[in-house]
Amino acid sequence: MNIYNLKVLILACASILIPGMAFAQVDSAGTILKKATLQDVISYALKNKPLVQQSLIDEEIGERDIKSALSGWLPQVNGNGSLNHNLKQQTQILTTNGETSFLTFGGKNTSSVLLQADQQILNAGLIQASKTAKYFRQQYKQSTENNKINTVVDVSKAFYDILTGKEQLNIINENIARLEKQYKDANAQYEAGLVDKTDFQRAQISLSNAKADLKRTQELLKSKYAYLRELIGYTANKEFDLAYSEGELEKNMLIDTNQVVNYSGRVEYRLLQTQRELQRINTNYNKLSYLPSLAGFYNYGWNFQSQQFNDLYDRVFPSSVVGLKLSIPIFQGGKRTQEIKKSQLQEKRIDLDLVNTTNQINTQYESAMAIYKANLNDLTTSKANVEISRQVYNTIKLQYDEGIKTYLDLMTSETDLRTAQLNYLNALYSLLSSKLDVQQALGTITIN
Repeated sequence: MNIYNLKVLILACASILIPGMAFAQVDSAGTILKKATLQDVISYALKNKPLVQQSLIDEEIGERDIKSALSGWLPQVNGNGSLNHNLKQQTQILTTNGETSFLTFGGKNTSSVLLQADQQILNAGLIQASKTAKYFRQQYKQSTENNKINTVVDVSKAFYDILTGKEQLNIINENIARLEKQYKDANAQYEAGLVDKTDFQRAQISLSNAKADLKRTQELLKSKYAYLRELIGYTANKEFDLAYSEGELEKNMLIDTNQVVNYSGRVEYRLLQTQRELQRINTNYNKLSYLPSLAGFYNYGWNFQSQQFNDLYDRVFPSSVVGLKLSIPIFQGGKRTQEIKKSQLQEKRIDLDLVNTTNQINTQYESAMAIYKANLNDLTTSKANVEISRQVYNTIKLQYDEGIKTYLDLMTSETDLRTAQLNYLNALYSLLSSKLDVQQALGTITIN
């Protein structure tokens, strides 16, 4: 093969392998979350969070358990073998015409191989396994759904918390910019002899406090990123950044407050309904335990006998049997009756759990909706306060520059503005968080 043909072959192989390699690099384990949106982060969490992955594994384990239980309907084939050396052979007494004689049975060396197949025809346990398979699958899927819903809520709150932290940094930086200008102006006025030293010192103190606040907020933001990484199962040493734009937090913050709770929309309620069905089937199983069990069997055996071990397997004596086995439960000390009554009581208990869960869902919804409405009112008030505080600050700043207001008045208005801005952010985060609580109470959280 010449060099040109070798290069062509290498390029052809690369064209086949590289796309597959590229795909392998963007799987869930290797995905880099850079400029990730909320939906990107949620999608990653639903694929990589250990708790969600464990739920999916539990589904697979449950499927294996179901198939293992149902395998009893298939023929059960077993083989047995034995090898015996009779140290003392069995002797039987025979009496013929009043005369007694002794007869020794069997060979001194015996061996046998038995192959038997059993087929269940009527079996209460297998009937129960067949009827419960559907509900056990449903139960595992509902448990996974519940974990996914909690993941969506927790991840969304953590995502909003980070965006709130970033907005706080913007506010603090804006505050620092104002304070630095005020510090320079106060310093210039002090050096010019227009004001005393206290204005300059107050400006210096305020600027130092603002920079310390900036450092504290930056460090807290790192911990918020670490918490979000933990929630979504994101490796600590991988690059991680979120998409951010002005007004991101204000999108989709409203919700219809006239919605009615649909209990079947709550996965917790549906889980209890599934448990009730399983318990009902268990009650029926205990009633079926009064029925007999019926199974068919077939076996074929190879028997070997010989007085000498060396020629034990020279001749075989086969045997074969086919038949039915019927087992009828007659009396078990009242155990079956007690098990039926116990299962019926457990059904009633689950019914009460459903009633209690219904009441809890109502309370959760009313509480979440009340908090949401209160937070919405707080947000409206905070937003108005920000605008008023900004107007007050701008007015006092002009008056201070003209010598009408004192520096203390300026610092007070600046503090009021910063406080109003931070209160607005906190109210906005609380509103978004309470909106998620309302959606979770309504059972409208989507996990797709």
